[in-house]
Amino acid sequence: MPDADAARDAAVPQDAAAAEEASAFAHPPVDPDRTAAYGGHPDQVVDFYLPRGGPDGAPAAEGSAVPLVAVLHGGAWRAAYDRRHITPFADFLARRGFAVAVVEYRRGGAEGTAGRWPDTFDDIAAALDALPGLAREAVPRADPRRTVLTGHSAGGHLALWAASRHVLPADAPWRTGGPAELRGVVALAPIADLAVADKLDVCGGSVRELLGPEPDFGERRAYADPALLLPTGIATTLVQGRTDVDVPPAVAEAYADAAAKAGEVVGLTLLEDVGHFPLIDPAADACAVVAEEIAQLAW
Repeated sequence: MPDADAARDAAVPQDAAAAEEASAFAHPPVDPDRTAAYGGHPDQVVDFYLPRGGPDGAPAAEGSAVPLVAVLHGGAWRAAYDRRHITPFADFLARRGFAVAVVEYRRGGAEGTAGRWPDTFDDIAAALDALPGLAREAVPRADPRRTVLTGHSAGGHLALWAASRHVLPADAPWRTGGPAELRGVVALAPIADLAVADKLDVCGGSVRELLGPEPDFGERRAYADPALLLPTGIATTLVQGRTDVDVPPAVAEAYADAAAKAGEVVGLTLLEDVGHFPLIDPAADACAVVAEEIAQLAW
């Protein structure tokens, strides 16, 4: 019965994906050590986690400077998904010697739409502009000169976008005069190419909800699509599970191809038998791979 066999084979990745998601969300949220505001809206805050050990899990030298990892959470830019689900990942990094900053930002409205234009982008720009100063107050041991930016899924898109602000169109309100002072970007299963993600209907049409229908979609891509904002000149690595059914590998591969055409080498780490959520699941081997990718840039 070929049809039955095909249905069974198709169900296997879905079943595995559900188990991976359940594992990632099974960890209780971890409260931050400190929280600072970068604006007046309740979502305009950064949670800080103090380093709890050295790079190898050993006790850190007292008072020594440590790298800062800025984390942008995913959730299809929708309000239902806030930063709480990624706090176990933040704690995982803190236990490996990093100071960690988890950025919250305004997401979609109560009706469940993805993102707010331009508010979501306003917030990411404002948060990262404020981050060095906030970190100096909240985590004096953090060295802003050794900042690595990471993000998962929609947060991966925002991380790549934030690192490309200096190559935004000249009339973009978020454009900066030069590259961000980052050691690099590690984007996890990122929605890195908005056109490809839209064609694949990633996260139930979230990309088109983020940018709006035509003509807004086409016009806003120039200001929001990381695949159009290259080269950045900032060291960038993408980490992607080969069996990811939420954000398929084709999306990250399209970004890497676009970077290569722009003359920039982007690292692409493809993990076998790994889906979407193990990248931020402290119980998964893939999470340790992510920490190592960050460490290679940070230390």
